[in-house]
Amino acid sequence: QVRLVESGGGLVQTGSSLRLSCTVSGGTFSSGMMGWFRQAPGKERDFVAAISWSAGFTYYEDDVKGRFTVSRDNTKKTGFLQMNNLKLEDAAVYYCAAKYGTYFPKTRYDYWGQGTQVTVSS
Repeated sequence: QVRLVESGGGLVQTGSSLRLSCTVSGGTFSSGMMGWFRQAPGKERDFVAAISWSAGFTYYEDDVKGRFTVSRDNTKKTGFLQMNNLKLEDAAVYYCAAKYGTYFPKTRYDYWGQGTQVTVSS
């Protein structure tokens, strides 16, 4: 059974940084992708970033480019989302997701983490 466990959320001030982690167990996504999504209250869940496990190709939503960095440690089956210069509008529940294959990096994920809250205050 595939399981994704996230950690690293919290309460920070604007301009601060956070690093989210997501560890995968029960599956081998060596040829797949890990994605990060977020959902603010009253809004839909949106794509944030993604990385391919094998080649390390990265994809970002426009609003986070230059501030967020997605990475992975294949040996630990863990993905990371480094978030710098956080803004009020970045506050949301952040989810990691995984899938086999590398097509459509922004959609069609099969496995999801439980979500971790990121709160940004001024």
